Amino acid sequence: MTRILRIITSADPRTGGPIEGARRIGEIWASQGHRQDMLTLDPPEECYLPDYSGTIIGLGAPRGRGLLSRYRYSPAMVPWLREHAARYDAVIVSGLWRYAARGARIALAGGATPYFVFPHGMLDPWFRRDAPLKHLGKQASWWWAEGPLLKGARAVLFTSEEERVRAEGAFRPYRLRGDVVNYGTADLSGDSAADVVAFRRLLPALGDRPFLLFLGRIHPKKGCDLLVHAFGSIADREPALDLVIAGPDEVGLVAGLRTAAQRAGLGARVHFPGMLSGSAKAGALRAASAFVLPSHQENFGIALAEALAAGTPVLVSDQVAIWREVVADGAGLVAADTLGGTRELLTHFADCCPEQRLAMRRNARACFVDRFHIQRAADSLRLLIEREIG
Repeated sequence: MTRILRIITSADPRTGGPIEGARRIGEIWASQGHRQDMLTLDPPEECYLPDYSGTIIGLGAPRGRGLLSRYRYSPAMVPWLREHAARYDAVIVSGLWRYAARGARIALAGGATPYFVFPHGMLDPWFRRDAPLKHLGKQASWWWAEGPLLKGARAVLFTSEEERVRAEGAFRPYRLRGDVVNYGTADLSGDSAADVVAFRRLLPALGDRPFLLFLGRIHPKKGCDLLVHAFGSIADREPALDLVIAGPDEVGLVAGLRTAAQRAGLGARVHFPGMLSGSAKAGALRAASAFVLPSHQENFGIALAEALAAGTPVLVSDQVAIWREVVADGAGLVAADTLGGTRELLTHFADCCPEQRLAMRRNARACFVDRFHIQRAADSLRLLIEREIG
């Protein structure tokens, strides 16, 4: 049995793809007789994923305000790692720029327990362009935390070749050994028709109308503003089509998106159901005419893989790192992460005949099975770790 410790800032499903991937990989490994525990910086009283197959150790300080709280500083993390890390065959550090990475560097770099790091897109140059002042602060952190952490890792794990190439030279000095591993998500289960009913009951204003779906964190990097404006450009020619933007509103963007939709005369056709989960989430993915992700930066996109699993065509920007795979498999369309590009995406899809849309649905499902099934991801990661630790 291989014993792995995963260090991740939070086990809260609302934080996005990294915890979903970690959770599903842990479940696959458990079914194979291996074990993945997770160390998080959630306060111990915050219990997420109660049915998780391993142990989740929450070492976070009580929630508060200020820089240390946002950084998720935990005085308990380093002592715990120094006492317990040797019990594991390897450690995986998921994410950068929080105390989870700093604490891992202090406790693990130069030590006897081998470790691996998933940047999860956090080395993408978009962040430097979008927030140059913040980038300077990250460069300072790189010198004393992330840089030494990555330099000491057995491997830095990228989820696509595109992500690996984009990361090169992001910070200086840039010294690491990079490997590309398969990544993905679990297949959809349950009854398809029941899932669709559950979703439509949750959003009665949608009725039985067809819709385009965005599903994920509502964050400036995701391009939701582009999507709302671009939807207005095809709304007249597609009068039966609605737009659903589902996910947690992290920084208060929904009010502005609602206003933009109302000004375009589309207030009744653009819906914001909040975060979806369980059968309703699966139903949204299954029922959507297409999944749309016009992100300015996306190293993978778990929700995109879930849409492929549902056999739903995906319309993505060329800043989503797996866009080449989507296009190669005929599973969707790609354009630039601009308003013009997003309009192009929606217009191109609207121009597709029923036979073309059906072909994309078949190709989407095949793309998921061949490339992004969680079983492939779990096996790819485990084999790399076993090879590295001997």
